[in-house]
Amino acid sequence: MLLAGRFVVGIGIGFSSVVAPLYISEVAPASVRGALVSIYQFAITLGILAAYVVDYAFAAGGAWRWMLGCGVVPAVVLIVGMFFMPESPRYLFKIGDDARAREELHRVHDNAADEAEEVRSIHDSLQVKSGGLRAFKTPELRLALFIGIALAVLQQITGINTIIYYGPQIFEMAGVASATHSILAESLVGTVNALMTLVAIFWVDRVGRKPLLYAGLVGMFIALSTLAAAFAQPHLSGSLGTIALCSMMLYVGCFAFSLGPIVWILISEIFPLPVRGLGMSISTLSNWIGNFLVSQFFLTMIAALGRPATFFIYAALCIVFIVFVRTMVPETKRELLERIRVTA
Repeated sequence: MLLAGRFVVGIGIGFSSVVAPLYISEVAPASVRGALVSIYQFAITLGILAAYVVDYAFAAGGAWRWMLGCGVVPAVVLIVGMFFMPESPRYLFKIGDDARAREELHRVHDNAADEAEEVRSIHDSLQVKSGGLRAFKTPELRLALFIGIALAVLQQITGINTIIYYGPQIFEMAGVASATHSILAESLVGTVNALMTLVAIFWVDRVGRKPLLYAGLVGMFIALSTLAAAFAQPHLSGSLGTIALCSMMLYVGCFAFSLGPIVWILISEIFPLPVRGLGMSISTLSNWIGNFLVSQFFLTMIAALGRPATFFIYAALCIVFIVFVRTMVPETKRELLERIRVTA
């Protein structure tokens, strides 16, 4: 029953994780697009934090049914809110409803020249017909798809959901006394996750996507290496819980202002309009496959390789990600969506 329910929830999350950042990127002006897509990630971190708080409240009594049932509340809020959302102007132009599309663009642009320029760029983009998967045979789109998939997978296999899903178990491995205390410690990590996402909201359109990625990945590498080294030292057992908590807070904080929001920003930006929905869907599917593999095999890796080796592997993948960003990922700050190009 739990697996069946999780499957249904997963379908809903799958839809929303594609549509939400795609929708935001299409309705937002270029100057604040990064910040607004980052707010999507900020909302996720608030949801995770709320889940930790709810879990902590019900943990002492073992009321896991209430933990699950409280998820109905944000679902209802989202359903109601959907009725008040405007349509994407790019979609309206695509179906030929130019009048409504111009109305929606007029709502988000103060400058008539900027609005006219965006209308022209959308019309130019729509001259290229979508060819479905066949469209990705062209070198530019094939490269964009590769970058989108790689970003989505690397976001997951650098280990974020080992912390989100297995944080309480990691704290118990580090000697935290009880499940309730472990959930409380994880709530502190969730608070850092939410607060540090604000850094991306305020800075991603000022300094750009790539500088924040570099800073976050370096911090994640340091945190994971520290965690691995701490688990490798038996004489640290007395202070291991504190080291684990500080390392996880550093790791999640660095992820929150870098990989967390910026990967979603980039995969909502790098695909041309005719294939944007398909490209984002494939990238998001890859993200959830990576999520599944990490969550499925984390405890297996701990058992087979040991705690130090497992966290060192995640640290090494952060270095791989830095090299990938340096060599492959374009900077998209303040560019109109239709003018973003991925080149080898």
